[in-house]
Amino acid sequence: MPAEQIPVSNPPPLPSHLPDSVLELSVRRQPKPLADDVRRSLNSFQRAAEYIAASMIFLRDNVLLQDELRPDHIKPRLLGHWGTCPGLIVVWSHLNLLIRNHDLDMIFVVGPGHGAPAALAALWLEGSLERFYPGQYDRNAEGLKNLITRFSVPGGFPSHINAETPGSIHEGGELGYALAVSFGAVMDNPDLIVTCVVGDGEAETGPTATAWHAIKYLDPRESGAVIPILHANGFKISERTIFGCMDDKELVCLFSGYGYQVRIVEDLDNIDDELQDALEWAVAEIKKIQQAARSGKPIEKPRWPMLVLRTPKGWTGPKEVEGKIIEGSFHSHQVPLPKANSDKTQLKALNDWLSDYKINELLDGGKPTDTILSILPSKDEKKLGQIKATYDPYIGLKAVDWTEFGVEKGSQQSCMKITGKLLDKVFQENPKTIRLFSPDELESNKLDAVLDHTQRNFQWDEYSRANGGRVIEVLSEHNCQGFMQGYTLTGRTAIFPSYESFLGIVHTMMVQYSKFVKIAREVRWRGDLPSINYIETSTWARQEHNGFSHQNPSFIGAVLNVKPEAARVYLPPDANCFLSTVHHVLKSRNKTNLIIGSKQPTPVYLSAAEAADHCRQGASIWSFASSPLQPDQDPDVVLAGIGVEVTFETVAASALLRTLGQLAVRVVNVTDLMILAPESKHPHGLSREAFEALFTRDRPVLFNYHGYATELQGLLFGRHGAGARMRVSGYCEEGSTTTPFDMMLVNGVSRFDLAEAALRAVAERNEGVRERLDELVGEVRKRVEAVRRFIAEHGKDPDDIYDMPKFE
Repeated sequence: MPAEQIPVSNPPPLPSHLPDSVLELSVRRQPKPLADDVRRSLNSFQRAAEYIAASMIFLRDNVLLQDELRPDHIKPRLLGHWGTCPGLIVVWSHLNLLIRNHDLDMIFVVGPGHGAPAALAALWLEGSLERFYPGQYDRNAEGLKNLITRFSVPGGFPSHINAETPGSIHEGGELGYALAVSFGAVMDNPDLIVTCVVGDGEAETGPTATAWHAIKYLDPRESGAVIPILHANGFKISERTIFGCMDDKELVCLFSGYGYQVRIVEDLDNIDDELQDALEWAVAEIKKIQQAARSGKPIEKPRWPMLVLRTPKGWTGPKEVEGKIIEGSFHSHQVPLPKANSDKTQLKALNDWLSDYKINELLDGGKPTDTILSILPSKDEKKLGQIKATYDPYIGLKAVDWTEFGVEKGSQQSCMKITGKLLDKVFQENPKTIRLFSPDELESNKLDAVLDHTQRNFQWDEYSRANGGRVIEVLSEHNCQGFMQGYTLTGRTAIFPSYESFLGIVHTMMVQYSKFVKIAREVRWRGDLPSINYIETSTWARQEHNGFSHQNPSFIGAVLNVKPEAARVYLPPDANCFLSTVHHVLKSRNKTNLIIGSKQPTPVYLSAAEAADHCRQGASIWSFASSPLQPDQDPDVVLAGIGVEVTFETVAASALLRTLGQLAVRVVNVTDLMILAPESKHPHGLSREAFEALFTRDRPVLFNYHGYATELQGLLFGRHGAGARMRVSGYCEEGSTTTPFDMMLVNGVSRFDLAEAALRAVAERNEGVRERLDELVGEVRKRVEAVRRFIAEHGKDPDDIYDMPKFE
C-alpha cells in the first residue's frame, strides 16, 4: 500500500468523543480589537520578517527584488527551515507590543530552534543584530544583504538558533527541553517572564511531556513566570503531529489536567486581535497569581495561563507547486521550493512568493519604516535580543570556607554526608542564587544535610509549598537538566546530584548545552556563565539494594568527549578531597564539571590541607602507601588509583605486595582525570616531565580506574610508552546484587587482581621476581579463593576487608 497523500491544506483534527461541556474549562472571550495603526504595524513587521526569513533560505543576490529573480540570484545550496517561521514571527511581533505596553523583562525561548530565519529576521528589524554585530548586520541595505546572503553559508549564521543569536539561552538543535529551560530561567527571577514556543513536533518528546509539570515547582512569591505557547501547525518533517490531530476539547482536557488555564488562538482572519488579547490576558493572570503570593495569601494550585496557537505550517508561503500542496503541509517544513536554483517553474514561484510581501513598501533605503519600528519596545535593553540576563548574566556565589567541614585524617567518612553539610552552608550564604535539582535521590545519596536549613520546593505539596526551598526533587532527569540549564544560563549556580547509572539519560542534553557554551565562549559579546555541576554517586562499586541495572559509569565518557576547554572530570579519593573539589567547581565558570564519589563511609587519607594541595595538583604520590625509596631511585611498579573504591584497592594492593616482599611500589592517586591527557590535548594535561615525575619514564604503570578502561586508554594515548608499559583495569560490565568486594573481584579491580598484575609486569625485568612468580601468584590466588569462599558462605564480605592497611 503506498504512503498516504493528504489532499487538503492544513487538515483539521478528527472530532473527539468528549462532551462539548469540557470546553468550559478553557478561556473563551471576545478579543478586544486593536487600534488600526497597531494592526498595521504588526502586519508590517510580520511581512518584513517573513520576507527576510524566506530570502535567507534562497537568495545570494538581488535581496530587495530590484529585478526579476534569475538563477544566479539563488544560493547553490538551499538550507533552512521555513515551516515554523511564520508562526514564530507572529508571536515575536506581538511580544514586542506586549513588552512596549507593560515595560516587561521578557526572554523568548524558541523550541523549534530550526526556525532561526524567523529569529534572525526579527532581531535585524529590532536592531539587536546591529548592536552586537556592528558593521556587519546594520539596519541598512548592506546589513540586510549580509544577513540574507550569509545565512547557512560558512562565516554566516547557522541554520539553527545558537549562542551567536542574540537573546538566545537555548541550543536549538535537539528538540524537547525548551520548556524546562524556560522554567529554570525564571526561578529566583521574580520580575522575569519567559515566553516559550513549543512546536507540536517537539511536544511529542519525553522531556517536553514531563516539563509541562514544571508549574508545580514554581513559587510565584520568589520566581517569575512562563507563558507556554503550544504551536500546533499540524506537521513534522513528513507526518502529521499528535497535537495537531487533537481537537480543542482534547487539548483543553489534557492541559487543564496539568494545571493550566488554556486559551486557544486559531482565528486566522483575526489572528492579531486574538493573539494580542490572549497575551494580555496571560500577563494579567500571572500578575494576579504573583500578587497573591507576594502579599502573603498564595493561591493553592494556581492555574497558570498557556496558549495553543493554531496556524498553518508554512503560512504565507507558496500554496501549491507542480500539483503538490505546500502551505499547510509537511512540504513546507524545510525548503518549500527545493529546485528554485535549477527549475524555471520553481524559480518563478519563488519570485511570485517573495514579491507578495511588497518588501520595498516596508523598507526605506533598506531601513525598516517607522510603521514597523513603532511596535518595538522603547528601551533597547527591553528588546528580546538585548535582555542582559541572556548575554551577561553571571552572578557569583558568596564564598564559604570548606575547610570548616574538613574531617579527621584516618577516620571513615561518607563523601556525600560531609558534602551535604558544606552545601547547607552555601545555601544559607546564597539564598537566591543557587539551587539543587535532584531526581528523587537526595536522601538515598546521603546529601540530606542540605535540608537542615532549607526545604524542598514543590508547590502542589501542602507541606513544602511557599517556603523558599532551594531543593527541587522531580523524578525526571530531563527536568533536572533543563531546570539547571535555564538557571545557569541566566547567571546562577546549580548542582545536579544523581545515581551514577542514570545520568546517561541526559547525555545528549549535556552535549547540546556544552555546544552552546563552546560557541558562547567564541562570541565576544557574551559574558561568563557559572559552570554546570554534576555529582555522581550511588556508583556501581557499592550496589547496596540494586543490581546490574544500576551499574553504568558511562557518563564519564560523555563528558570526556566535550571540548577540552570545558570538560572536567574529578574522582576525589576521600571526603576532604571531595569538599575541596566541590568548593572549586562552584567557583568555576564555563565548565561542564562531573564529580564522582561514594556515599558510603570510606577512609580519609589526607588532612584538609593535604587534600587542598593534592586537588590543586590533580594527582600526587602517596608516600604513606609507597615503598621507601632513595630520591633518585625508581620503583619497580607504579600503582595508580582513580576513584574512591578502586583507590582503596590500590592502597591495599601495595600493602599486600609489601607482605610478599621483593617489590618496590609507588602509589599514585589521580583526582583530576584530565591531567592524564597530553598537555597539547587538554589545559590540565601534565607536561611530559611532570607526568614522568609521577609515573616514571619506563616502569610499568597499573591504573585501577572507576570507569570503563577504554576511556582512560584514550586519555593516555600519546603518552610515552602508553601502549607498552601502561595497563588499565576498570569496570567491565560484571556483577549483580552482590557484596561490595565481590564487585571488585568480578570486575578485575580488586587488590588481588592488581597485585598479580604487578607481579607479572615486574617479572619481565626483575629476575628475582621472575624466579618466584608462580609461588607469589599462587599465594595471591589462595587469598582470593579464601575471600570468595567466605562471601559465598556468609553472604557478606569478611569483616576486615575494608580495614585500612598498616604501613610500617
